Amino acid sequence: MVYASGIRLPCVPHLYKSSAPSGFNGDRRSTSLSFLLKKDSFSRKIFAGKSSKEFDASPLIITASEKVLVPGSQSDDPSAVTDQLETPETVSEDIEVRNGIESLQMEDNENVEIEDHGPVTLQGKVSSEKSEVKSEVGPRSIPPPGAGQKIYEIDPNLLGHRQHLDYRYGRYKQMCEDIDKYEGGLAAFSRGYEKFGFIRSDTGITYREWAPGAKSASLIGDFNNWNPNADIMTRNEFGVWEIFLPNNADGSPPIPHGSRVKIHMDTPSGIKDSIPAWIKFSVQAPGEIPYNGIYYDPPEEEKYVFQHPQPKKPKSLRIYEAHVGMSSTEPIINTYANFRDDVLPRIKRLGYNAVQIMAVQEHSYYASFGYHVTNFFAPSSRCGTPDDLKSLIDKAHELGLLVLMDIVHSHASNNVLDGLNMFDGTDGHYFHSGSRGYHWMWDSRLFNYGSWEVLRFLLSNARWWLEEYKFDGFRFDGVTSMMYTHHGLQVAFTGNYSEYFGFATDVDAVVYLMLVNDMIHGLYPEAVSIGEDVSGMPTFCIPVQDGGVGFDYRLQMAIADKWIQLLKKRDEDWKMGEIVHTMTNRRWLEKCVAYAESHDQALVGDKTIAFWLMDKDMYDFMALDRPSTPLIDRGIALHKMIRLITMGLGGEAYLNFMGNEFGHPEWIDFPRVDQRLPNGQFVPGNNFSYDKCRRRFDLGDADYLRYRGMQEFDRAMQHLEEKYGFMTSEHQYVSRKDEGDRVIVFERGNLVFVFNFHWNSSYSDYRVGCLKPGKYKIVLDSDDPLFGGYKRLDHNAEYFSLEGWYDDQPHSFLVYAPSRTAVVYALADEEEQPLNV
Repeated sequence: MVYASGIRLPCVPHLYKSSAPSGFNGDRRSTSLSFLLKKDSFSRKIFAGKSSKEFDASPLIITASEKVLVPGSQSDDPSAVTDQLETPETVSEDIEVRNGIESLQMEDNENVEIEDHGPVTLQGKVSSEKSEVKSEVGPRSIPPPGAGQKIYEIDPNLLGHRQHLDYRYGRYKQMCEDIDKYEGGLAAFSRGYEKFGFIRSDTGITYREWAPGAKSASLIGDFNNWNPNADIMTRNEFGVWEIFLPNNADGSPPIPHGSRVKIHMDTPSGIKDSIPAWIKFSVQAPGEIPYNGIYYDPPEEEKYVFQHPQPKKPKSLRIYEAHVGMSSTEPIINTYANFRDDVLPRIKRLGYNAVQIMAVQEHSYYASFGYHVTNFFAPSSRCGTPDDLKSLIDKAHELGLLVLMDIVHSHASNNVLDGLNMFDGTDGHYFHSGSRGYHWMWDSRLFNYGSWEVLRFLLSNARWWLEEYKFDGFRFDGVTSMMYTHHGLQVAFTGNYSEYFGFATDVDAVVYLMLVNDMIHGLYPEAVSIGEDVSGMPTFCIPVQDGGVGFDYRLQMAIADKWIQLLKKRDEDWKMGEIVHTMTNRRWLEKCVAYAESHDQALVGDKTIAFWLMDKDMYDFMALDRPSTPLIDRGIALHKMIRLITMGLGGEAYLNFMGNEFGHPEWIDFPRVDQRLPNGQFVPGNNFSYDKCRRRFDLGDADYLRYRGMQEFDRAMQHLEEKYGFMTSEHQYVSRKDEGDRVIVFERGNLVFVFNFHWNSSYSDYRVGCLKPGKYKIVLDSDDPLFGGYKRLDHNAEYFSLEGWYDDQPHSFLVYAPSRTAVVYALADEEEQPLNV
């Protein structure tokens, strides 16, 4: 997520009218239209027809919804379920004041798996005749809140802000108590998808939606010929609308799998047809602007069944950040199936152990990079079906790869027709009302994390992706925007603790992050939680029970910013101490994901590291049968050094955006039309071209291009970490940062890294300090011809340590350090096993 330098393009306005089909008469099955693909195929040609009833696109009149108190208690006894919504008991006034809209207690007659082990199926039914891989973990539980005081032992400087931190933890504990009291615990509260949306039972389908602002509601779709008078919903006193549709006479479901559905509402803003908030799949028909919700419940024999267990969480993460749609070498939108078959083996071969997938949640505007989410529970239909995505994830698990999801809970699309914005006709339904609910830079809506039903929605959303799709964790996008009411905009964080703990902090949002991390780590102990935070919030990666926010990692965003800053200068002006400080400036016991560049730097309007270094020479001088240029030689050498020092010194995990491993030329430019932003700025389009919305993996594979050497270096770098595990070693020591020689020397684990950033000076018999005595050998050399280097080092040479302190190390050895090279040395007895690359 770009915070300041880039522009988050807004959603294209969706204005349309559609003609209403004739009224419903006859069997529900006769009017169904399947939007689903045939097995093992994906075609847009199957879409036809109109989407929903016509309504006037009159100006919206915004009124705040009434705050409705909906307390309740949740039973985990499947024998206790009934057909109807129970009337909850009254709760104390302080809960009403604190939450505004409280919890809804619902019990239904579906045969639902309620234990916290084993799968929860898509429509709430327990399937299963088919064999499915079983989870190796036993019953899971969320631990009760701890004392929340260990943060003061870890960082005594926090004592100066104890009042705020104790208040924050007190709010978290109170929320846990309320959830336990009124919902039966966080484990039950986070299963909202078993109560809301479409729930299939043996006797029919129940549909529920929370829309307190609506005056009336009905379920419409292909199944009833879009007749708003056919299936009227009833509203309870808590703003929840419900309808039960019995099975057809022959026992078939009342809504056929693959047919289109929407909720028709009379709201304070007028009549509107909306995609259900908890919809599991949505599609856009060719020639139409709005999306349609799809009732997705394939027959048992067509459902994808996971075959492979989820991998254990590795000690050190090497993450390959990817976007499925733009992962083809051709200018098209790629599919989950093609990504599974073509890209996953590449990621494995390169040596990464995790793939982080962007743009999973449905988003109507492709150029938003997936960050303007419209349908939170639905995977993007551009790339295939939900079962196709499951097949991709299962294949990754077969290859031993973790699959992390780039999840967006920091904001939502402002799209009124397809998304949550103005869902029930009010401004403050899922979001804060007024200016607090609008992000002026991203042109999107901001959630109200103090709302009970918003908490249910978001917690359930996170759990849905872990449970139903077996994702192995999340990268939470835009966390800085969540944690502060100023959203990190036009704010320079200096590290002063008062910037983190004060009135600018959105405590409701921080409490939500604590709850979701609690849920993730309690119910899915092997899952990974990464937060995108540019502010450096203290306690961010400390367990919740100790008083922290609970993430496993934070993205070390300052490193990429530093490289861009340096690349705007001559490398003769780079300061070694400045580089080392940026790499090592992280909080004790709080792990970081280091990266030299991510998708942010690859977007149009910015430049990748390779493009900063080599610019237009990349177009003409990357072929090996042509002479190189000084710019190309410098660029390839520094590209390798930048990536290795970032991985070697920058954190406990590493991330690379797809294609950047070989210095992908140019930028990413999604197909788009001309736009005028809310601030009046005109952004020209690109004639809706996909030419720069793809990844040219063929360049990295071509043995006649210099890209190949850069890719091979990245591959060797990943396999080096796999063998030695240096990123998570407790021993890290920088012994030299010489401004005159332009040399950086450090140890990470049992490896010695030597970087010579000098542009033309090479050093013979250069002495470097080391902790352990013995014989050292080269295990990685950026000057290797395989990596596009000049073979200035003998890899058969042995380097024997000398006694005596040097650079505050008890031993040392002498090396040759060629200009613009990075070389890694290991003790010979540890180097004996060759790298399997």
